Amino acid sequence: MLTKKVKKRIIFLTFIFILSVFAVFFILNSLKKNILYFSSPTEIKQKEDIPFGKAMRVGGMVKKGSITINQKNIQFTVTDFENEILVSYSGTVPNLFAEGKGVVAEGKLSDKNFFIASRILAKHDENYMPPEIKEIIKKNAK
Repeated sequence: MLTKKVKKRIIFLTFIFILSVFAVFFILNSLKKNILYFSSPTEIKQKEDIPFGKAMRVGGMVKKGSITINQKNIQFTVTDFENEILVSYSGTVPNLFAEGKGVVAEGKLSDKNFFIASRILAKHDENYMPPEIKEIIKKNAK
């Protein structure tokens, strides 16, 4: 038979465990809603339930010869060497942004061929490429 002291400890520990489970659940649930993963142009073309007008990221390489700059915006093509998507961006691009380099654009998808970027992420040295993009390029280069 358990003493009163042991019963109180078991109840207290059970309460702490249940409280911890709820806290972890709510933290993970809120993170799930706020995390933005990037998709390659091929993944965007293949998805059936793609969210148009919702915040997302597109990642890949800037296609050589695709950058066009006018007074208000810059347009370029992001490719994973299998499919391509046209990106339009108004603002200042990072210094490392160039043709043939890796890029992640954050913004909204207008349709499966056109992406309106609100931010360009290319804040790495010229030799760095995210591992996900390396895998996609290796897979598509075969």
